[in-house]
Amino acid sequence: MAYYTNDELKELKFKHLGKNVKISNKASIYDPEKIEIGNNSRIDDFCIISGNVNIGSYVHITPMCLIAGGEPGVTICDFSTLAYGVKIFSQSDDYSGYTMVNSLIPTKYKSEIFSPVIISKHVVVGTNSVIMPGVIINEGCSFGAMTLVNKSTEAWGIYVGTPCKRIKERSKNLLVLEKSFLKEIEID
Repeated sequence: MAYYTNDELKELKFKHLGKNVKISNKASIYDPEKIEIGNNSRIDDFCIISGNVNIGSYVHITPMCLIAGGEPGVTICDFSTLAYGVKIFSQSDDYSGYTMVNSLIPTKYKSEIFSPVIISKHVVVGTNSVIMPGVIINEGCSFGAMTLVNKSTEAWGIYVGTPCKRIKERSKNLLVLEKSFLKEIEID
């Protein structure tokens, strides 16, 4: 995988760009002036990132993900991961048939849903999952492959299915590991 150089990343003029950020040169970044990225985060091949997006530190966005922040925005907090093909939307058309849909239709003929998405710390979203507008994923949740996240979640749950359903608790042991990890990198 080839990454943009630090100079190339600076030329993109992100709203904020942390240290040691790696972005594949095969990723598509739209509106970088609206995008914030924390330290030590990585965006892999064939990802599309657009609109108001705030990515924390130690966030990994694996290949073929889509983050459509639009105006409401998407926030992904520290130590979170999006597996292959995850899609996140902060806005959507109304598919009921009462209005028209798609980007080519003037707003006066459409009814759109605009609502921010927040992904808290230590969240892992499984392959090909979809997160809809207005969802707040609380700390420590994990999602199985192909999960439709159309409602907000309670912290430290494991969710699967379409639509998502909490099936059990997730271990909080990783919080102990986080403390050790942060102490270790302070020493370096």
